[in-house]
Amino acid sequence: MVADRLPVILVCDGLGIPRSSYYDSLKPKVPRIQSGQRSARALGVAERLAVVEMLHSPRFANRAPATIVATLLDEGKYLCSVRTMYRILGSLDEVRERRAIARRPAYSKPELLATAPNQVWSWDITKIHSFEKWVYFYLYVLLDIFSRYVVGYLIAERESSELARELIAESCEKQSIVRGTLKIHSDRGTPMKAKTVKMLYTDMGIDNSFSRPSVSDDNPYSEAQFKTVKYCPLFPGKVGSLVEARDLGQELFTWYNCEHRHSGIAYYTPEQVHYGKHVDLHTTREKALFEAFARHPERFRSMPTPKLVPGGVWINKPENPSTEKPGLTVDLYEKTESGIFVKKENSSS
Repeated sequence: MVADRLPVILVCDGLGIPRSSYYDSLKPKVPRIQSGQRSARALGVAERLAVVEMLHSPRFANRAPATIVATLLDEGKYLCSVRTMYRILGSLDEVRERRAIARRPAYSKPELLATAPNQVWSWDITKIHSFEKWVYFYLYVLLDIFSRYVVGYLIAERESSELARELIAESCEKQSIVRGTLKIHSDRGTPMKAKTVKMLYTDMGIDNSFSRPSVSDDNPYSEAQFKTVKYCPLFPGKVGSLVEARDLGQELFTWYNCEHRHSGIAYYTPEQVHYGKHVDLHTTREKALFEAFARHPERFRSMPTPKLVPGGVWINKPENPSTEKPGLTVDLYEKTESGIFVKKENSSS
């Protein structure tokens, strides 16, 4: 053999095979049992029945296989191994978790579409730290997901379903919400699922939607808005009193609604988009870019155009948005070449 004249490592490297494969080839081969052929080491039918009878006996019915084998060994008996007992129990479908584990229901993924302001609102509650340890103030925020406009907010010393109810009712009144035209999305916090809030939804014809448990991505607009506000240079991090917190809230949300340029709405402010001011501003932007292109066309690869406000905003956009889904009217919309959704011309308003 070549291996008798050359080192094994050189031969294996030359052939491109691992040394372990070479040494494994030198071992005597034990014929494997073919499928359907019974192993000589397997328990016989009578032995298997004896094990099953023993496992089902009142003495061992509630004992683990390992303790059963140990008990029998103390008595000078041996029927089979612990693993074999588990195989027999598994074949009888008698191996399972003994504890009563809660079975959670399957929650459907919320899929919401807004093509104009005051169609879908999202709301949540976050904490504002005070200088005193373990003392917080609670910020309630109602957000329109299409325009990113804060339609209502409240700062209080506690979480309360009554306060949430008052905030939602006042915000709907300010925005002149027509019955049956609004959907409000939230997570599954206690105030969100409270009976008082649900009764308000019923009285005002508001359709409610909830995030799936432990899925923060189901409420992305509120979560992103909280981060924007708390990372704003105006936000001090901590406040000294409830009065100071409310003064801060007025300053923050004036900035957020009227000054903050939001990337998700083509860098308009939420107020401009919510009240339709962005339409005229788009024309102004378009004119400015056209004049700049006319003066120096060499500075542009092509005629520049200003970004458009998305025609449709989704919470969990489905793979096929043209498919009608319960609670949505996505069949009334069509996708344009720019990738946005607009209402079909032949659809009724």
